[in-house]
This record gives sequence, structure tokens and C-alpha cells, in this order.
Amino acid sequence: MLKQRIMTALWLVPLALIGFFALQGPAFFTFIAVIIGLAGWEWARLAGYSKPMQRVAYAVLIVLLLGLLSRFEAILLPLLYLAGAWWLFATAMVVSFPRCITLWGGRLGKCLMGFLILIPAGLGLLLLKALPQGNLLILTIMLLVWSADIGAYFFGRALGKRKLAPKVSPGKSWAGLFGGLLTSLCVALGLVLYLKVSLAQLPMLLLGAAVVVLFSVVGDLTESMFKRQMAIKDSSQLLPGHGGILDRIDSLTAAVPVFALLLLLTGWALP
Repeated sequence: MLKQRIMTALWLVPLALIGFFALQGPAFFTFIAVIIGLAGWEWARLAGYSKPMQRVAYAVLIVLLLGLLSRFEAILLPLLYLAGAWWLFATAMVVSFPRCITLWGGRLGKCLMGFLILIPAGLGLLLLKALPQGNLLILTIMLLVWSADIGAYFFGRALGKRKLAPKVSPGKSWAGLFGGLLTSLCVALGLVLYLKVSLAQLPMLLLGAAVVVLFSVVGDLTESMFKRQMAIKDSSQLLPGHGGILDRIDSLTAAVPVFALLLLLTGWALP
């Protein structure tokens, strides 16, 4: 398994770096559309669709909607508001799982939830890329999420006795949550100092980073919740040793639209 993970990482990491930071314009949209489309193909399985053509049709629909909605700037902010509302609702579902299953609305309901999870994430990435500091903003959100994951792993291993959401993800603990949050805030502070941002903005920036990181945890737990309901470990085996695309971007599906929404609401931009 370890050898498989390493071999996959050897091609996956360079591909991701090139895709997120080197591509521009239509090429970047195509890259994001492929990721969101594959994630949609995986989500169709979580929604209860097992036939290949059903899953492909759902993936194609996701990509078409992403392309269509990305052409209308006027609806971007309302869609991000909708995504924010969805992730608040998802938080309540994670807390109440498995009682919340009765509210899902069966396969159709889970299909609609997939739209709310995947499309705003894709739109958020397209928005960040279009800004003057696009690559730096994308790097920032990834560093926040990655550092939170790393911090959660080590703090959870060392101190994780009290479980965070045992019915959803037994491996996660409160120590991991706070440890990951602390680690990501240290990274955010380092970025603020490196970019020489005004210290007067520091409290608001750290608060925003904390909000983004906490929602990233909700994104992770939300996918875990649906996988647990379907009694599967990974969203797919597209990435040998790493599971599926959704398993790699579940935190970002929540963090990216929340990050983009905060940027738009505050009008804040890097110097």
C-alpha cells in the first residue's frame, strides 16, 4: 500500500501543481472541469447510482452546469451564498447523523446535494484564478487546508482520546480539530508576515482563516458521512493508494467557496 501511495504521488503532485498554477484561461477551466467531472462521477455512486451510464451522465451534467454558470458573473455571489448556507446545513447533518438520513430525499436529494458540493467549489477556484493574485490565493487556501490536515493528524495521534464525530468518522478527535486549527493559524500568521500585510488587518485575517479551516473539516466529514451511509471506504480507486478524487478534495469543496465568499464580502485583496 505504501509503495502504491508513493508511486501515485510521484505523478499526482506534479500534475496538480502544473494544473493549478501553470495553466491559464480555457486550459485552467478544462483542468478544473476534469476534476469536478470525475468527482461528480464518484458522487453519483455515493448518491446510489451504480450503473456506469448513470454515473457518466451525472458527471457530464455537473461539467455542463459548471461551464454554464461560470459565464454569468452576476449570479456568482448568490451561488456562493447558497454554498455557505449549504455548508451550515451540512454541519447540522453531520452533528445529527444518522438521524438526518431521513432528510436526504433519497437518490434525487443526494444528487442535488452533489451539485451544491461540487459546482460552487469549481466556481470558487475559477474566481480565485481570475483575480490578479490568483495563484497566490489558490496556494493560500491549499496551505491552510493541508496544514490543518497535517496538524490534525499529529495532534490526533498524540492526544486524540475524545472523538469528534464517532458516528461519522471514528478516527477524528477534538484534539485533532484544535491541533489542525492551531497549525493552520500559524501558517496564516506566517503568510501575513511574509506578505507584509498591515497588522491592523491581522485579527480579521486570522478569524477568516479559522472559519475557512473549520468549514474544511465539515467538508471532510460530509463526504465521510455519505460514505458511511453507503458502507464504502473510498469514493473510488481512481488514485491507487489514495482512494478517489473526492477523497482528496473533500476539504476543499467546503473551504474554497467559503474562502471565495469571504474575499468578495470583505473586498480584501493581497498587496
